[in-house]
Amino acid sequence: MAIPAISDALRAEYQRLFDTCQIRPERHAEADLVATRLLAGKARYDAVSAVTGVPAVAVGLLHQMECGGSFKGHLHNGDPLTARTVRVPAGRPKAGQPPFAWEDSAADALTFDGFAAWRDWSPATLLYCMERYNGWGYRAHHPEVLSPYLWSGSNHYRCGKYVQDGLWSATAVSKQIGAGILLRRLAETADLAAWGLPPAGAPTQPTPVPAAGPVAAPSAAAPAMLHYDPDHVQALGIVLQQSLNRLPDVYLREDGKLGPRTSDAVRQVFGWYLVGDPRG
Repeated sequence: MAIPAISDALRAEYQRLFDTCQIRPERHAEADLVATRLLAGKARYDAVSAVTGVPAVAVGLLHQMECGGSFKGHLHNGDPLTARTVRVPAGRPKAGQPPFAWEDSAADALTFDGFAAWRDWSPATLLYCMERYNGWGYRAHHPEVLSPYLWSGSNHYRCGKYVQDGLWSATAVSKQIGAGILLRRLAETADLAAWGLPPAGAPTQPTPVPAAGPVAAPSAAAPAMLHYDPDHVQALGIVLQQSLNRLPDVYLREDGKLGPRTSDAVRQVFGWYLVGDPRG
């Protein structure tokens, strides 16, 4: 099934939601646990990516959402690999005999649903493909609720979900961490390019960093005068991270901890690391 082209308006909407996404404090530990599981499976996601051309991060997100990170289930819907799928889409994979290798079934799922033919990869378009995979019911019938498949556990979602096919509850709350949250957490802790996902676009405001050589000393008023401190939460640090997060392709957890990723972002923008960063 071919994935329809994404409109400019929809692309901008997904990018805006991704850029402004924040994990709810009470869901941080759970999101980190799932993200750790995602990282642990990267080698197997890379193997499927090499066969299908689908970025490893897309494979991994679908695996967490559909199988809970278990390699005993079909990527299509989580049904056991010991037989063909029973739930929609039923009877997959068509070729081969059970029990199926997880990688073979994953390649079938990505081909069957159009992921393998899709070439327009970015954070926004990945989220578009993920929501399509789960279904457009929220957009079509309950546009006041952003899909929990993407945003459960974030500032973009509170309540409302389909408790079963066709049965809506305005008060039910999704327990699953959304795919958008996992993608955001991965962007905060890893290099999305290493997962096969190009950035949304080249930054227009940050100052390019020279490959080598000294950089100018910061002025007294510069944000870089905040001291590198990966453990201590600082109110001004949160303000700095909020400001940096408004720039293209900067994804920081707004916790006030001024560690290496925040310092990297400061250097990207201003040309120097935070004061006290051992690299500077």
